[in-house]
Amino acid sequence: MSQPVLGILTLYLNNRKRLEEVPVYERMITEGRELGLDVFVFTPADVNSSQGLIHALQFNPDTGSWTRRWRPFPHMIYDRCRIQKSERFQQLLRFRSRYRHLLFLNRPLRNKWTVHQTLSGLKRFRPHLPDTMLVSSIGDVNRMLGKHHAVYLKPINGTGGRGILRISKSIGVHGSYEIRGRNTNRSIITPKRLPAAMLSSFLSGWDIKGRYLVQEGIPLELPSGRVHDYRMLVQKNGFGEWEVTGCVGRVGAINSVTSNLHGGGRATGMNELLDEWIPEIQKREKVREDSAMLGVDVSRYLEEKYGALCELALDLAVDKSGRILLLEVNPKPSREVFSQVGDKDAYRVSLIRPLEYALWVYNSRIIRRTPKTATE
Repeated sequence: MSQPVLGILTLYLNNRKRLEEVPVYERMITEGRELGLDVFVFTPADVNSSQGLIHALQFNPDTGSWTRRWRPFPHMIYDRCRIQKSERFQQLLRFRSRYRHLLFLNRPLRNKWTVHQTLSGLKRFRPHLPDTMLVSSIGDVNRMLGKHHAVYLKPINGTGGRGILRISKSIGVHGSYEIRGRNTNRSIITPKRLPAAMLSSFLSGWDIKGRYLVQEGIPLELPSGRVHDYRMLVQKNGFGEWEVTGCVGRVGAINSVTSNLHGGGRATGMNELLDEWIPEIQKREKVREDSAMLGVDVSRYLEEKYGALCELALDLAVDKSGRILLLEVNPKPSREVFSQVGDKDAYRVSLIRPLEYALWVYNSRIIRRTPKTATE
C-alpha cells in the first residue's frame, strides 16, 4: 500500500512568494512523518494543470530546510487559504472550481450573514445568536440602535477585526452616538461622538450596504474597560468525530472594540477569565459544559449544510447571566492562542488532529474500495 499524501493548500501573501504560518507547516510535516503521512505545501500558482503536477514545497525535519519538487496531486487536500483582495485569491477560486472532484478535508464556508441565517434556521441555536441583520440601508442600523444600547457593524467577509465599528448611545448625552472601531488595515480609529443626525453621513463613507451586517452589542467590558471573548477550536479527531480541542479567553487591546490577537489582544486561560467575569462556581461550570456542547453541535450542523469540514473556530461571548452567544465562525483557525497561554499540549493536538483525521479518511476510503473475498 502506498503512503498517503496530504497537500496543504495555502496562498502566497505577496508576489515574492512569502507564506504565513511557515512554523505551523514545518511542525505539521514533521508530525505527519511520525504518523506515516507524507505532507507537502502548495499554492494554486504552483500547479501545472497540463502536466498534472505540482511544484510542491517540501520541508526536511532533519536538515531544517525547504526544497521544491515536482509531484503528482496528493490523495487529500487540507485547505488553509484565507480571503485576500488579490489575483492570487481569484486563482484560488479557479483552482477550487476546476479540481472540485478532488478529496478536500474541508470546504469553504459562506459569508458571516449566510452562516448566521443557516444557524438561525435551527431552533437549537437561536438562543445563542445575537440579534443580527444584513445592512440594506442606513435605516437598518437605526432600527437596531432603537432596540439595543450598542451595535456592531461587521463586514460579511472580514477577518481579524478589520473594518469593524461599534456604535453606542452616548451616556448622559441624548441624541448622540459614540463610534469606535478599526479600519480595513486593522488600525484603531480615533473614537468619535456624533449627533444622531450625522450618523448616516459618517456611515456613507464605509460602503456598508449589502457588505456589512449589524449585530446586537453584548456588554463584554471587563473592569479594565477592555472587551473580552473566547476562542474555541473544534476539530475532527482520528475517528472522524468532532471534538473540542480547547477554548481560550481573549482580552482586547486598550480602546479596541475587538479581542483579536492580531489587533493587539492577548490570550488568557478560559477559567481565569471566567473566574473574573462570573463569581458563581456552578454557573461557570455550566458555561464550560454548555459551550463545549454548542461547539460540537454547530460544527456538525454546518458540515451537514456546507459539506466536508475538519475544523472550525468559534468566537463565543458570555454575558453576566452566563448566556453563551456565538459571535462568529472561522473555518481557517490559527493555533496561536494556545501558544500564548502556554498550553503546549493543546497546541500540539491542534496540529496533529487534522493529520490524524486525514489518515482516518484515507484508510476509510481504502477499506471501502477493497473487494471482499468469497469466504468473507
